[in-house]
Amino acid sequence: MVFLLNSPVVGWSVYDGTGRTSPTTGDTDEPPYASGVEALRDGWRLFQAAQLIPLYPGGEYDVSFLKHEFFFEKLVDG
Repeated sequence: MVFLLNSPVVGWSVYDGTGRTSPTTGDTDEPPYASGVEALRDGWRLFQAAQLIPLYPGGEYDVSFLKHEFFFEKLVDG
């Protein structure tokens, strides 16, 4: 999921490390949570990705990293 913590989700991807499900891109038009705060309340841990700065003027128009990107992780029993 990609968003500011209290803002609506604008993009997301899901990976199930347990192998219980096999989510793929485009599975749903609805994000798993409405906001990052909602995910935190449901027990997810938050990691903020380091911000990268474009190396040259005009780079903000290239497909690249997102300025505000977070990763969420939830530990589950085997």
